[in-house]
Amino acid sequence: MTINKILNSLEKSWERDDILLNLKKGLGTDEIVNEFLVKNERQIKELNSLLRPEDIDLLNQVEQLSTCESKLINEIKNLNYLKNNENHHILNQQNIVPSNRVSFNKISSFMINWSNKFVVIALLTISAIALSKQAWA
Repeated sequence: MTINKILNSLEKSWERDDILLNLKKGLGTDEIVNEFLVKNERQIKELNSLLRPEDIDLLNQVEQLSTCESKLINEIKNLNYLKNNENHHILNQQNIVPSNRVSFNKISSFMINWSNKFVVIALLTISAIALSKQAWA
């Protein structure tokens, strides 16, 4: 099986909407990841055997990018919490209901779409690197 086929198959198995539903049901992240690894063990082992040192470097960079994104999300969440906490007292005193707040569903949808695009781009990049390396070999 080619890297392209393996990545496409793994991408289909990692449906972000399904993962979000599992999180809402109370499943932990470790449980979700372990379940994915068990279900896709053969493909992951095959993918690992096809990866070269350059691909591992790219995966490390993608991991660092994901860590940065996670930190950014936490910072946004913390800033929003602090702002809401400061404004909570003012809002309660004035009984003002903000009319132009962005709904959680819109933010959640944006973050999921943004993350989906990132994962697809990362997978396509890995595929492109692998294919170009094969073409030059």
